[in-house]
Amino acid sequence: MKRLYGAACFLFLLQTVSSVVVPAGVKRNDSPVIGVLAQEVSAPTPGKNAYIAASYVKYLESAGARVVPVMIKKSEEEYIKLFKSINGILFPGGGASIVSSGYAKAAGIFYRLALEANLKGDYFPVWGTCLGFELLTFLTSQKLLLSHTNTTGVALPLDFTKESKDSRMFKDFPDDLITSLAKEPLTENSHRWSITTESFNKSEKLKKFYRILSTNTDGQKEFVSTVEAYDFPIYGTQWHPEKNAFEWTRPYIPHTPSAIKTTFYTAYFFVNEAKKSLHSFSSQEEEQKALIYNYSPKYTGKRSSFEQIYYF
Repeated sequence: MKRLYGAACFLFLLQTVSSVVVPAGVKRNDSPVIGVLAQEVSAPTPGKNAYIAASYVKYLESAGARVVPVMIKKSEEEYIKLFKSINGILFPGGGASIVSSGYAKAAGIFYRLALEANLKGDYFPVWGTCLGFELLTFLTSQKLLLSHTNTTGVALPLDFTKESKDSRMFKDFPDDLITSLAKEPLTENSHRWSITTESFNKSEKLKKFYRILSTNTDGQKEFVSTVEAYDFPIYGTQWHPEKNAFEWTRPYIPHTPSAIKTTFYTAYFFVNEAKKSLHSFSSQEEEQKALIYNYSPKYTGKRSSFEQIYYF
């Protein structure tokens, strides 16, 4: 397919959703490598221009994946080469602009490449958490549809929709965990902006592309908290599944047995999605040079909301 760019690309790809074919019985890749997108630090210093919270790395590793940091401000050619080497990508939470940052620009390229690849039957999953979730709604709708919500530092139960029962994301969760997620405050929220259910339902592009799996409320506004695309392996949570098991800096992060199970079942789901991708590096040496193992995380728990951070 001829490569398209910008908004015209998204519009064309979304109009051709019906042609998506996910191969039945696709071969399984038991050595998945997943990219985690870096983002700008608020006050850059030499050697600290971008970062990735280590909890996202641990989260994916806990379910059997290896991680490659996806650096910001690289050329499109570099991103295309990396896309062909990794088996999925995670857009993490944070504080970057979802319109103009290096984080947003890199994510836009990977989102477009994922749509193109999946339309051709080349399975490639995408996950967005918190800021990454908000970015997915922007990339899909091409509009800023977010509203301010009082959801900074609170754990909530999920208000599941009817569509969650047959969803790819939740269908293999144990029944007792689904019950706990619906009744207990197991999902940590650290966001000031949300897409309200009303705004989501007014967007034909979002309604056509995503099914809503859960919602939540801050007491005033109902907002969308979990989605998955109908015809693409693209997923998003406004909440943070990685924090329950790997972050300890805030008292509102849940660490109960059910909360920890939520972390691992969510990670297990996405890593198994990545196992359906057969992308690979051109050589073992190239793969080894790209892995996060080449970097060392810094302990930042005393001054940050993250226990550990990788700086680049």
